[in-house]
Amino acid sequence: MDKIQMHDMDFNDFMKALDSCKGDVFLETPEGDSLNLKSKLCQIMGIANILKGAKVSEATLRCTNQEDESLLFRFNLYREMPEK
Repeated sequence: MDKIQMHDMDFNDFMKALDSCKGDVFLETPEGDSLNLKSKLCQIMGIANILKGAKVSEATLRCTNQEDESLLFRFNLYREMPEK
């Protein structure tokens, strides 16, 4: 599966889009870090880093489900929110 490069996203909308995903979604950095964004613990860790001022300058998303990949690609490109 392809990886999705994310750009300037609204964090709240991104979390809503993640909640719509059926499979796992991994945030991967060039340094080799990989977080499963479907995990609430990883989400909390990410929020804590954002509140501390940490910034992810380059990262990609890898999805285990093809539909999730399409959903997040559309969200990233068009800011399209998933239908409920």
